[in-house]
Amino acid sequence: MKFLLDTHLLLWTAEASPRLAREAVALIDDAENILMFSSASLWEIAIKRGLGRDDFAVDPRLLRTNLLDNGYEELPIRSEHAVAVSDLPAIHKDPFDRMLIAQSFVEGVTLLTSDPVVARYPGPIRKA
Repeated sequence: MKFLLDTHLLLWTAEASPRLAREAVALIDDAENILMFSSASLWEIAIKRGLGRDDFAVDPRLLRTNLLDNGYEELPIRSEHAVAVSDLPAIHKDPFDRMLIAQSFVEGVTLLTSDPVVARYPGPIRKA
């Protein structure tokens, strides 16, 4: 199965955080699964790191390199993704999360998230 990891799951996976749920660890560690990250997540990390947020302290360049080195597939933002954001109900206000949701819909991949609000969207979203 293909999983697009949300930004927090990417960060928690990179630092082996205890905040990472067992279900998420099992899905991420399953060699049968294809793991993806969005350029939107790296953009979010770069912005929030620049604002001095402690929970986004990782260097986005280093994170990208490590993700690619560990077999993750990169999902760039395309205009089709941007347009799909306009079709989403106003359940969640965060623009980065909304982009990840739109990408999962357009690409037909399951968004793996730790956010209960994101998980309220219908479609290919799984809370772990």
